[in-house]
Amino acid sequence: MGALLSVILPVFLVIGAGFAARRAGIVPPDLPDGLMTFAQKFAIPCLLFRAVSDLAVRDFVNLPLLSTYYGVGLVVFALGVAMARWIFRRGWEDAVAIGFACLFANTVLLGLPISERAFGPGSLTANYTIVAFHAAFCYGVGITTMEVLRAGGTLGLAQMGRILRAMFSNGIILGITAGLIVSVTGLPVPDVVNDAADMLALAALPAALFGLGGILTRYRPEGDVPTILAVCAVSLIVHPALAWGVAQMAGLPLGDLRAAVLTAAMPPGVNAFLFAAMYARALRVAASSVLVATGASVLTVWIWLLILP
Repeated sequence: MGALLSVILPVFLVIGAGFAARRAGIVPPDLPDGLMTFAQKFAIPCLLFRAVSDLAVRDFVNLPLLSTYYGVGLVVFALGVAMARWIFRRGWEDAVAIGFACLFANTVLLGLPISERAFGPGSLTANYTIVAFHAAFCYGVGITTMEVLRAGGTLGLAQMGRILRAMFSNGIILGITAGLIVSVTGLPVPDVVNDAADMLALAALPAALFGLGGILTRYRPEGDVPTILAVCAVSLIVHPALAWGVAQMAGLPLGDLRAAVLTAAMPPGVNAFLFAAMYARALRVAASSVLVATGASVLTVWIWLLILP
């Protein structure tokens, strides 16, 4: 038990430090936003660029892992939409935003550091394989579904343009894409560029976790409590349980199984709120789900680490 707590608690202590510092007024209101902007637009793209560019091409064509994780992701998204629409009687656009919150696990800010501490840096290849497609997949599914709904069931050039602009204005996707290009083509990158990227990458996760803690002080789990609890249950219990079952049936190797289940076990990331804000739908549910699920994941991630071989 002590070993498991030593894996999980340092990550959440950094988040807690950011939360406490902002709540106590030690840091100004705009500092968490600045840290998240730095992390998401510069440091994390550098981290992912360096990680992805060092992976072999065969790591990106790990079809059993990718089909397992993202097949389960589609089921979870559909479940979240159906739950919001037919159980909680939300409108279709609200339901899509709620489904997105169920789908978008916090793969980078929580998934990577927890996996690294649990299984070692050498275990992260499968995690990076999932992360390489995560933002593009989730935003692609969410934005496409929302735009088709808004267009009355059709998908024209205007909707396709909005989807592509939203996806490729995302710094994380750009960093991953650059890394994929280097990995596939073998394009040489000057050492000075790699060294600078490594310096930024070292700051990525601490800055993002501290900033996330500060941002969470703005969210209040008020109203829509049944819906929020349902999103948390789908994200923290149903999603990893489905990943576990499908990974077992697919016969994934141990490292891939761990990556699929532990990544699926992460709470919704801040992108769940950003997506809701993009369309001004289910904002309170998305924000509160990020806050409540992040806190609850201290316990649920610990349980999943106990279950995983």
